[in-house]
Amino acid sequence: MRRFEPGEPVVLRELWRGRVFAARPATVVWDEPDLLVLYVPPRVTCAVPVGPEGEELRIPDRPFELELRERGSTGVLSFAWPEEPFGVLRWTVPWAWYVNLQEPLRRTPIGFDTTDHALDVLIARDGSWCWKDEEELERAVRLGLFSPADAERFRADGRRAVRRILAREPPFDLDWTDWRPDPSWPTPTLPEGWDAVALAEVPRRDAPAEGG
Repeated sequence: MRRFEPGEPVVLRELWRGRVFAARPATVVWDEPDLLVLYVPPRVTCAVPVGPEGEELRIPDRPFELELRERGSTGVLSFAWPEEPFGVLRWTVPWAWYVNLQEPLRRTPIGFDTTDHALDVLIARDGSWCWKDEEELERAVRLGLFSPADAERFRADGRRAVRRILAREPPFDLDWTDWRPDPSWPTPTLPEGWDAVALAEVPRRDAPAEGG
């Protein structure tokens, strides 16, 4: 499956047991064999999971539907690596980095898929760090969404990500504070077919239109 070009719009989706649980449009900054960098601009329209009372969900602990909502006013730069069960987001004060524990990204014709692991890590500029959303992971384990062994593995993944960041392994050897997207890049949107799990049915961007 082809790699994406810098500035190309894609969709980053979270899946859960055969359903799309969340989707957000993003722009490709860097797509190389050893590193993927994406940028989610401010105020783009995302698909978010909402429960029976319209509440936004973090884990699929109740029936949900997807609702299109505009995200916040801060853009997010994210880094991911092949086979690594986490992504790292460039965050704002007081946190320098936000580690999102997740399944390794799976490439699709329209972007990338993953499954979120509920637990996250916040890393401050002084090198201190803490877990985020431990209660959600504990609830997910109680409900059988993940096993106790899964939870231990997620924590080990988080600690490994922290070591990588604090050791200033690339790309964390660079200061990304002043990074800005190319102003010529288009604002990404959710593409046609973003909610189709069977992506074999979703046409590639470079495929000719039917009957064309």
